[in-house]
Amino acid sequence: MTALIIHGHFYQPPRENPWTGEVDAEPSAAPFHDWNERIHAECYAPNIVNYPLISFNFGPTLLSWLESHHRDTYEKILAADRESAAARGGHGNAIAQAYGHAILPLCNERDRLTQVLWGLADFRYRFGREAEALWLPETAANDEVLALLIEQGMRYVILAPNQAKGVVDTSKPYLFRHPDGSNRSIAVFFYNGPLARAIAFERALASSRGLVEKFVSAGGELVNVATDGETYGHHFKFGDLCLTHALKVEAKSAGFWITNYAQYLDQHPAETEVDIDNGPDGEGSSWSCVHGVGRWSRDCGCHTGGEPDWNQAWREPLRKALIFLRDDAAAKFEQSGLLRDPWAARNDYIKVILDPKHPREESDPRVLDLLEMQRSALLMFTSCGWFFSDLAGIETIQVLRYAARVIDLMNKLGLDPPRKEFLALLSEAKSNRPEKGNGAEIFLRYIE
Repeated sequence: MTALIIHGHFYQPPRENPWTGEVDAEPSAAPFHDWNERIHAECYAPNIVNYPLISFNFGPTLLSWLESHHRDTYEKILAADRESAAARGGHGNAIAQAYGHAILPLCNERDRLTQVLWGLADFRYRFGREAEALWLPETAANDEVLALLIEQGMRYVILAPNQAKGVVDTSKPYLFRHPDGSNRSIAVFFYNGPLARAIAFERALASSRGLVEKFVSAGGELVNVATDGETYGHHFKFGDLCLTHALKVEAKSAGFWITNYAQYLDQHPAETEVDIDNGPDGEGSSWSCVHGVGRWSRDCGCHTGGEPDWNQAWREPLRKALIFLRDDAAAKFEQSGLLRDPWAARNDYIKVILDPKHPREESDPRVLDLLEMQRSALLMFTSCGWFFSDLAGIETIQVLRYAARVIDLMNKLGLDPPRKEFLALLSEAKSNRPEKGNGAEIFLRYIE
């Protein structure tokens, strides 16, 4: 039987106001209060029947919101993982995700480790088991990122076919070995690019029979597809219903074995070795930028919407400003003298984020402010801040809110925040809409 694996990457950026913990009204999501609510109604709730059938990951910040605002949906997601584990040899359908959806190859080594450790801890806390894999935001990877996954015990990773060095057969898993020569390895599944494109952009979800015919024509021992989970119902109305019928009726009639990656690996271990494309200057490759990971660092030519004459030159100064603020906050965090091992404490802080009642030895409230400052510094790099068409978009404003929160906590702690220097760097980023001004003006008008 040909194996069929559909992976859905379900994710929303953190939308909460960093000071209140609540999502402010987002008029563009009307008639709903905000985009989380709208996409929950169009996608997360309608797909409850599909979670036991597909491989999936939910971003930690989205799961946190669902836990608070739609507990029934949240519980059914966790139940779907338990149900699939019972049906698939102990391998649940859920996999983890790097915590704040930062582009990991663009992170420094310390932040990359925290993003992965927090993502794995969040998964463990919610799903009650160890993750076998971790979704890389935008599938962005280079050798250093895959080495970190190996070091954290991940069994496999999902990448786009263009991320391989050379042509690959998406109907089988590959083996990537740790660059240190230790012979440690991870299995790599490259999803079927044409099928993923057809589902995401070419109306393949208009017909469940037509969708399964595409799976049949793909051939091979394995057909595997990865797309944004929001494709099923939010991006494509009734896509959730098409997926349900395709998997419960059409795929079974066509003789497919519907499974997940970990169960498939039990019977078909990776044997052929592969190298991945490390992108320009080794900075990484991804599934949504043909220029590697340029979409999140410079005006590479990728864009989503906007006017024909718009540019994305604002991306580079935005990242430079946030890196400057991150590094200043890191030095002051490290030199505070309040923590014996500041970076180990930050890695452990996820326990407090997940459970505010978690036992804490420290009595000095400045310790929690320091750690919250670091949490906001990590969330400044949520990938959505760079993905869309303009500096003044709600996603970019959100990452700037986290920057403001870092500055606010530095003020509270008496750490002399470099606000003036930060705004000077931010002023180099220019909106495509003249009335919005530059990054510093947007920061002062919409955030402070």
